[in-house]
Amino acid sequence: MRMVDIIEKKRDGLELSADEIATMIAGYCQDEIPDYQMAAMLMAVYFRGMTDQEIAALTLAMARSGKMVDLSGVSGVKVDKHSTGGVADTTTLVLAPLVAAAGVPVAKMSGRGLGFTGGTIDKLESIPGFRTGLSSEEFIANLKRYNIAVTAQTPDITPADGKMYALRDVTGTVDSIPLIASSIMSKKIAAGADKIVLDVKAGSGAFMKNVGEAVKLAEAMVNIGKLVGRETIAVITSMAEPLGVSVGNSLEVEEALDILSGTVESEDLRHVCLALGSYMLVAANKAVDIKTAQAKLSELLLNGQALDKFKELVAAQGGNPGIVTRKSRLLKAAMVSVKTAESGYVIAVDTAAIGYSAMILGAGREYKGQKIDLGAGLVMKCRIGDYIRQGDVVAELYTNNSARIKEAADKVIQAVQLGGKAVVKPKLILGIVNANGVELY
Repeated sequence: MRMVDIIEKKRDGLELSADEIATMIAGYCQDEIPDYQMAAMLMAVYFRGMTDQEIAALTLAMARSGKMVDLSGVSGVKVDKHSTGGVADTTTLVLAPLVAAAGVPVAKMSGRGLGFTGGTIDKLESIPGFRTGLSSEEFIANLKRYNIAVTAQTPDITPADGKMYALRDVTGTVDSIPLIASSIMSKKIAAGADKIVLDVKAGSGAFMKNVGEAVKLAEAMVNIGKLVGRETIAVITSMAEPLGVSVGNSLEVEEALDILSGTVESEDLRHVCLALGSYMLVAANKAVDIKTAQAKLSELLLNGQALDKFKELVAAQGGNPGIVTRKSRLLKAAMVSVKTAESGYVIAVDTAAIGYSAMILGAGREYKGQKIDLGAGLVMKCRIGDYIRQGDVVAELYTNNSARIKEAADKVIQAVQLGGKAVVKPKLILGIVNANGVELY
């Protein structure tokens, strides 16, 4: 079959067969189909969309374009978690050891940050000595021995996704639910999990700006899981403000340690971690319901077992476990306080602007491959609903690049909107999407 015939078929709004999609992906990965033809196909999908069956076929073809991780030798139900990205989204650093401590094998393949969205791999690399480039043998051996392993995604996992995403980025086709859903789910399926829990963000600091868009994306991914035999549940969570108080790599590790140690400054981050972890435990048959799961996870935080598991993870991957008791060993840049010139209630936060401020300070990448400052970032000192007075500290900025402090500080001040009346703090858990449908709270 000719690629031009497949393009024309989708251009005309017709449904592609699984064979046509598989042939297209295989041909593109083998450089038999040029970028200009794949770009035409991506634009056709952008405007015409895809059926559930097409999206599932695309997802499987992308997953099978490279190495499929085999976790069958690891006992227990393997549950993977994926976040669609946000600001101060430190959930993996808390969730992975917490859920592993509850007896669920946690095998995480994570990525690096780009733009205002932080990457788990960058955060872990701020721990002195921590190795994120595990071989497949090391990855599985650690998972069997410690019930937890975290590694950087390698180029041989879903190479079709890497090629297609690079093309989407320069052809105006990133914002397409079929393409977003297949990109995310292909990596989860290739990583070998039995069941998948998705954290789909909605709000100013998320890719999906409102709940309606987030639900559509969640439904697409849950349907993919159903059609390919991987039970999937999506939790819709708020990104109306940064989830944690810290934005930046070593700063987020420090905040994760505070939660794992029971020294909680960010109740919001802890709350979302407990919610996501509870769904992971139920999916793995380690708890009969969400309430029981949450109680079990809360106990693991209180008795120190979750913190012990994090320490075990760090030591197993070459890092310095001493950071658990001496957080001062983590990198930290020079600090400057940002104070408000006004008084009022915090009624809204431009969360993306907060993320970009951290990027300006050196904590994130403005382009792929850029070197980042692992000790840079910021710590928010106010939340939606708080009353702040003139002269109060809004945020602490950490950077080794003094030339950009004013730019970042101005962006933070502009991001925090003040008003004369208090507002209700936004909900954190906005809804659930699973095979039975959608439930919004």
